[in-house]
Amino acid sequence: MAMAAALRREGKRLAPLISPQPINAIRSSLISPDQAPNGIRSISTQVVRNRMKSVKNIQKITKAMKMVAASKLRAVQSRTENSRGLWQPFTALLGDAPSVDVKKSVVVTISSDKGLCGGINSTAVKISRVLHKLNSGPEKETKYVILGEKAKAQLVRDSKKDILLSLTELQKNPLNYTQVSVLADDILKNVEFDALRIVFNKFHSVVQFLPTVSTVLSPEIVEREAESGGRLGELDSYEIEGGETKSEILQNLAEFQFSCVMFNAVLENACSEQGARMSAMDSSSRNAGEMLDRLTLTYNRTRQASITTELIEIISGASALEG
Repeated sequence: MAMAAALRREGKRLAPLISPQPINAIRSSLISPDQAPNGIRSISTQVVRNRMKSVKNIQKITKAMKMVAASKLRAVQSRTENSRGLWQPFTALLGDAPSVDVKKSVVVTISSDKGLCGGINSTAVKISRVLHKLNSGPEKETKYVILGEKAKAQLVRDSKKDILLSLTELQKNPLNYTQVSVLADDILKNVEFDALRIVFNKFHSVVQFLPTVSTVLSPEIVEREAESGGRLGELDSYEIEGGETKSEILQNLAEFQFSCVMFNAVLENACSEQGARMSAMDSSSRNAGEMLDRLTLTYNRTRQASITTELIEIISGASALEG
């Protein structure tokens, strides 16, 4: 202790007499020459401290986004589970025929308006492109109807001429059946189709969602399939009451089926979006924590190296004077 105190006193007394040239020789190569006069010891640790501060701020943001996503998920999950009872009776009655052969197909791609939610949007776009390719041909026509900004941004690059309708900011306000039914009615009035293929992500859990395709046939195709037999042939076993004809009933059923399937699909996709965002932000927070640990270790090593360098300079100066 006495030796260390003596060295410190000697270093303070002789500091003005020591030339700065030896200090320049040991400056770190990481610091540019214009920064060097300000002092290598303060700059090297300051760079690490600034980066640590940035990582901490990012970690706070990702944790907050995870909490917001969890809150939104709880709000929409119960509505999603309740909406599944709307379209299931139609599947039991009319079935779901994804492989039906038609001339005019419309792929309705449902995505989110915001990012940072994993790969749910990319998955929906990939499936939409596959459906477009499978249902295209010399005598076949396939078009897109896009709901959501992210799917629009991807499909407009290579399929701009095939996009009939594009709608965004659906989830700006809480969705209800009235809003979705108006949207479905607008699509039915402006789009000619034999089959509507709705692509969305079905929610299973926070870490799992299933890409799903639901098919809604036009009344003419439903009647054609019913006459040809198969599952839709069971429609003839039902007795029709009132003055409406079979075609009118099928028209009403098709419109109501499409609005119900759309309502469930939009809610399922919104639920999957919040679950995926919650999982992505949790992973980001963990990665930020690991990076912060590595930066803390780097900072401690840099600071210890600076202290060691200062001690070496003091001892060297004292030894030179004694010699």
